[in-house]
Amino acid sequence: MIFTGNFRIATYNIHKGRGLDGRMRIERILRVLREVDADIIALQEVTNDPQCSAEKHQARYLAEQLGFFYSFGETRKHCDAAYGNATLSRWKFEMSRHIDLSVSGREPRGALRTDIRVGQQILHLFNVHLGTAIGERRMQARLIDEHLLQALDVPGHRIVMGDFNDWNHGLVTQTLSTEFHLTDLAAHLPRTRGYPALLPLVHLDHIYLDHGLRIEHARYHRNRLSLMASDHLPLVADVAFRNRR
Repeated sequence: MIFTGNFRIATYNIHKGRGLDGRMRIERILRVLREVDADIIALQEVTNDPQCSAEKHQARYLAEQLGFFYSFGETRKHCDAAYGNATLSRWKFEMSRHIDLSVSGREPRGALRTDIRVGQQILHLFNVHLGTAIGERRMQARLIDEHLLQALDVPGHRIVMGDFNDWNHGLVTQTLSTEFHLTDLAAHLPRTRGYPALLPLVHLDHIYLDHGLRIEHARYHRNRLSLMASDHLPLVADVAFRNRR
């Protein structure tokens, strides 16, 4: 694909492909992603079972159907299948690494780091899915600080996105937006509440970007299909480099 200077990113918790009707239908997720038409997609709650049908290996199925590359970071097992975060991209990954964000006594959580060359520049993309307890997220904020933001091998532009479960805008939000001066996409949304999809009450899905990246447009992808496909809506942003080489 020829890079034109702008690109689209999205984050989407697909709820294992289970829709509001209780049916596991990953093809609905695929249809939503085709509508979103993003260049880089961070997915959470993805299951991968290579022993079953193609649709059960969700990351590979979605990537192959879209013609994308994919990387998967396993956080735990779900019904004997690998379960975690997946990142899909039109461009190849230069590096991929799973980062453990688990807190003792809580469900295992993680972040998937992928380095992607877009044009002449490198994006360090962190696809995260954080815990549901306030104390748990406080500890995960420190892990994000250490492993995601202060890492010495991130000379390119950083994007941190995913399901933060940070409905009270706690320490995780403060760490990303205040201490490290990342741009919170929320300021560019006509409304921030996106969960649950059918009747949004809280703001769980976030995108944070380095100031070297300019947000052109942001939205939740909300239509009849996306309201049925998962309990989350895709959060989408059109982005450009401020200083193009």
